[in-house]
Amino acid sequence: MKKIHIYILTLGLFLWSACSESFLDSEPITSLTDVNFYKTTDDAELAIVGCYDGLQVVYSAGNGMAFPVMAEVLSDNCFGATGVSDSYNYQVADEFDLSRSPAEVDMLNDYWKAYYKAIYRCNVLLSKMDQIEWGEDLQLRNNIESQARFLRAYVYFDMVRLWENVPLLTEPSNENIPQANPDDVYKLIAEDLQFAATNGAETVEPGRVNKWAAKAMLARVYLFYTGYYGKTDLLTIAKGDVLQGLEDIITADKYGLVEEYKNLWPAASSTPNEAGDGLTTTYAGKDNKETVFAIKYNITSDYDGNTDGNHWMVMLGLRSQSFSPYGKGWGSCTVLPSLYNAYEEDDVRKEASIIGIAEEGLDFDNSDQREYTGYASKKYIPLSNPDGKDVAEINGASNFMIGQYQDYVVIRYADVLLMAAELGSSNAQDYFDEIRLRAGLDSKTVSPANLLAERRYEFALEGIRYWDLLRQGLETAANTIATTQTVLNGGVEVTKKIEKSKIMATKGFQVIPQTQISLSDGVLIQNDGWK
Repeated sequence: MKKIHIYILTLGLFLWSACSESFLDSEPITSLTDVNFYKTTDDAELAIVGCYDGLQVVYSAGNGMAFPVMAEVLSDNCFGATGVSDSYNYQVADEFDLSRSPAEVDMLNDYWKAYYKAIYRCNVLLSKMDQIEWGEDLQLRNNIESQARFLRAYVYFDMVRLWENVPLLTEPSNENIPQANPDDVYKLIAEDLQFAATNGAETVEPGRVNKWAAKAMLARVYLFYTGYYGKTDLLTIAKGDVLQGLEDIITADKYGLVEEYKNLWPAASSTPNEAGDGLTTTYAGKDNKETVFAIKYNITSDYDGNTDGNHWMVMLGLRSQSFSPYGKGWGSCTVLPSLYNAYEEDDVRKEASIIGIAEEGLDFDNSDQREYTGYASKKYIPLSNPDGKDVAEINGASNFMIGQYQDYVVIRYADVLLMAAELGSSNAQDYFDEIRLRAGLDSKTVSPANLLAERRYEFALEGIRYWDLLRQGLETAANTIATTQTVLNGGVEVTKKIEKSKIMATKGFQVIPQTQISLSDGVLIQNDGWK
C-alpha cells in the first residue's frame, strides 16, 4: 500500500460540519420559530443537520464519560483508571458501586440532559413533516424522515442500554412523565429503524444515515434485546427479517473490508517519519469503505458553544505524556492484560488495538496513573508528532482536549459480516473466514462461542464488548467481568476488585442522575442496586 507522508498538517483534516433546569431538558434547534421555519425543503435540510449535531453534542457533554468510553469501562476489557488525584466517577461505573464515591450520583447528569435535547430535536422535525412544502419530491421527505427516525432510535438505544428505565417521548415535550416499560422503548426503536431501512437512501454519503446503516443497527438492537431479555424476536420483528437486512447490505456491494486491519485506526497506522518532524501514515481515512455509520468530528470546537470536536477521546490518551504517534490525555480505560494475552499469536489485531507499554519500549512514568496495567487503547487516542506537539492543535484546534477530530465509527462492515454469521446465514463460514483471514489467522469452525470470542478481538476498545457480554445473560456477563487484580496507583500496588454481586444487583445498568429524580418530584425511580 502506498504510504502518505505528512508533516505539519499531520493526517490532514477529516472535516465535516453539522450545524433553566427542567424535568426533561430540551431546546429549540435554532432561534427561528415555528412561524417562519419548517416550511421549505431547505428548512428540512437545516433541521436534519441540527439532529445530527444533537447526537454529536451528546458525546461531547459532561466529564468524558461518553457512551463509547463507558462501554469499555464497564466491560472486561478495561478498568476505569484516570489520574491518582481525580474523582472516582470512573471507578463507580467500573465497579457498579456508588458507595465507592457517593458524590458521583450525578456523574451522568449532563449526558441524560444532552440525550433528551437530541431527542427533542428529532421529535420537533418529525412533528413538522406535514407542514413542510415537499412538492412532488416524496423521496426527499422519506429520506429526511428516515434520518431523523434513525437518530432518535440511536439515542434511545444508548439510553435504554445505559439506564433501561427512561421516559419515552415521541413528540416535543418537557412534561414530567414516568419511566416507560423497556419494551415500549424498544418498540419505538424497532419501528423507527424499520422505517429507515425501508425508506432511507441507498446512496453512501459520509456522515449521513442510509437504509444500509438502519438495517445494520436493527440487527444490533435485535441481538441485544433478544439476548439480554431472553426473547426469540424483537417484539414484532423476526430473526429471519433481521438476517435478510444484513444479507441485503452484503449483496448491495456498497461496503467492504479495508485490506489491512491497522489502517482502520490513525495511531495504529502512523509512525514518526525519517525527518523527525511529522508522521508517516497508511491510514485508510475517514469514511473508508468499511464505515457503515460514523459520528463525525472536526477541529472547530471551542468554549463558546461550538462542539464539533471529539471531546471524549482525550480521556483515552496516555496520562499526561506523549510518545509519538501516541498523544497525551487523561489515562482512562487502562487495558486489562487478559485482553492483550487472549489474542492468538499471529493475530495482527492485537498490535493494532492495544499499546503495550513495555512491549513497545515506552518510558512511561506511571506516578500519576491510577489502575496502571501496562496497556492502553490504540484505536481512539490523540496523535502526537515526534516533538510532542498534538496533531489536532497543529491543524488549528483550540486545544488537544476538545479539538480531536477522529470520527467514532459506530458500525463497520466487519460487524455486518459477523452479525450475519451469528444469525445463521448460509454463508456464515465464509463471512467468519473473511474476518479471520484479514487478521492473519486460519479458518476456524463457526460456532456461537467462536463468534462471540472473535467479536471481542475484532471490536476491542470500540464500545461494543460490554453489550456483547450482557446479551449472553446477566450472570454470564457478571462472571466474566468480576475480578480481583493487582494494579498500580501512582506506582504503588493496590488491589482492584469488581464484585459479581454488584453487577447482578444493578442488572448491568447505571445510576440515574439524582438531579433528574429530584426535578421529577420522585416520579423517576432510581435503578436497582444504586439506591
